[in-house]
Amino acid sequence: MSEYLPYIIIGLTAGSVYGMAALGLVLTYKTSGVFNFGHGAVAAAAAGVFYELHVRQGWAWPLAAFVSVILFGVVAGVLLERLAAGLAPVATAYRIIATVGLILVVPALFALRNGPLAQTFPTFLPNNVAFTISGVRVGWDNVVTFVLGLVAVGGLYAFFQRSRLGVSMRAVVDRPELLDLTGESPARVRRISWVIGSSFAAVSGLLLVNTQQQLDVILISLLVVQAFGAAAFGAFRSLPLAYVGGVVLGVLQGVAGKVTADYPSLAGLDTNMPFLFLFVGLLVIPRHKLVELGQRAVRQSKKSREWSPAARRSLASVALIGAAVVPFVVGTKLATWTVAVAFLPLFLSLGLLVRTSGQISLCQIGFMAIGATTSGHMLAQGVPWVLAVIIGGLVAVPVGALVAIPAIRLSGLYLGLATLGFGILLAQFFYSKPYMFGPSVSIDSPRPAVLGLDSDRGYYYLLLLIALLSALLVIAIERSRLGRLLRGMADSPTALTMLGTNTNVSRVLVFCVSAFLAGVSGAGFAGVFGSINREPFNYVQSLIVLAVLMISGRRTVTAAVVATLALNVPAAYIDGPNVTNYLQLLFGAVAIFAAVSSGGRFSNAVARLSTRFEERRVGPAGARRSTVPLTDRPHAALPS
Repeated sequence: MSEYLPYIIIGLTAGSVYGMAALGLVLTYKTSGVFNFGHGAVAAAAAGVFYELHVRQGWAWPLAAFVSVILFGVVAGVLLERLAAGLAPVATAYRIIATVGLILVVPALFALRNGPLAQTFPTFLPNNVAFTISGVRVGWDNVVTFVLGLVAVGGLYAFFQRSRLGVSMRAVVDRPELLDLTGESPARVRRISWVIGSSFAAVSGLLLVNTQQQLDVILISLLVVQAFGAAAFGAFRSLPLAYVGGVVLGVLQGVAGKVTADYPSLAGLDTNMPFLFLFVGLLVIPRHKLVELGQRAVRQSKKSREWSPAARRSLASVALIGAAVVPFVVGTKLATWTVAVAFLPLFLSLGLLVRTSGQISLCQIGFMAIGATTSGHMLAQGVPWVLAVIIGGLVAVPVGALVAIPAIRLSGLYLGLATLGFGILLAQFFYSKPYMFGPSVSIDSPRPAVLGLDSDRGYYYLLLLIALLSALLVIAIERSRLGRLLRGMADSPTALTMLGTNTNVSRVLVFCVSAFLAGVSGAGFAGVFGSINREPFNYVQSLIVLAVLMISGRRTVTAAVVATLALNVPAAYIDGPNVTNYLQLLFGAVAIFAAVSSGGRFSNAVARLSTRFEERRVGPAGARRSTVPLTDRPHAALPS
């Protein structure tokens, strides 16, 4: 037991941080119905504020902590409450996209201000020995973190159970109109809960960087996944169980670090324990407990403008001609356009899931990595290029079927959680295995040495052909019976089930087709530069590609073309050291705006504003009526 005691102590400390992050996450979800995927980004932003004040400006750490937790928590909570109010009438996919936008915005802002996303962070809590247990020293920082977590969960639980405001917070999601009748403002209740939740996120961010002695914005932004795993312990409802889940998760993570040290094949399992915790939790929690809070009947988005068949054919012809002449006009930028064409099947696969079937996938880059590594290994064994690409896509299919397992019993928010956890698990655990990238720096991925296809121009046309075939496959699916079932499943899966249709088969099929296309995309992308490594397949890219797709239009093929151009081309034509950061900031901001505006919030505001200006210009309605001659008024009786 003494061998495991240091790992248990470390696990209790880390688990307390996870538990406090989960408390803030569950609190805001319970009171607003919006599950904040950007909860970790709030923690990262607070840590960034603390870093600026304490490290760069030299403020005393108590004062910097006060500003970073209390003042920043108030400002962030008020802003996020306004964002949540705007997201109330929109579909779940757009709620996810808006909060994912925060994960893109915060690291981009930090990089623009501080440069590298990882900065050395000196400890600020006292770390001298408080006491010893069986010869194991326990520092004051461990004690402070653990006690702070206990006080937080105890105080928050008592606040919910005994105070009038706490009871109001428990009631505000389901029936805000009844709460309003009691004299309590639902907006005020939500605002206070978001302030408290943001403050908890800020505390967890500061404690995490103090423990790690490093400020890694991406890592802290994805602290939310640890919070997801802890919240799953309480079925995303219970505050005490969410904290307990964080502590249990931290202890399991610490013990796993000790156990896996002797087994190289299990290396990395400890750091991925939160994702396993989340994934398994979503599979075993009873389905009736995984009903989204705050669900409302959402008005369907307006359909895209219908073009005539002749107009669509003309537009497609112009696009194909433009794509065909690209190698002759772009010069040295051909590699950039080749990458864009390689990404087109990926965006088509994601559009088939999100736009056509209404499913959510936050692990699409993982499928792409599977196709790239598989094709590379096949080529190393002498397999012909075309067959290697097909095998790369086929190997991704059973993985897609595995992801479809939670899709059978989950949808919307919880499916997004499951796919995000799976994507991070895939990147942090499986990428290092020999059957994927392995310990090597890169994997060779040569181009086909026939018909001049190994040249830059020849390979571009080869990938263009693959992209065209992928688009035709997606169009054929959308026009088939399966496409009609997928659209019906997106609108009302319950209605399809009542008609005797097995929606589970449709869900599995669409995930398998999507994984195949993403795998083919990865295999084609691997040959652009002749070798491939894990860097382009970072799990954060899955969030970026989804955000870019959602702001690129509603039609599957058109949106895929716009998205791949927007993601890959602008950076090659804009000079500057921070182009990537500015583009990521733009994508995140536009994703938030597009999500909020999808509910008609901005269009309604513009309509009200235009009506007000019209009244000011011509006067009130009564004055206008009085200026109309009596004989011109409709249904007016003429004097006798």
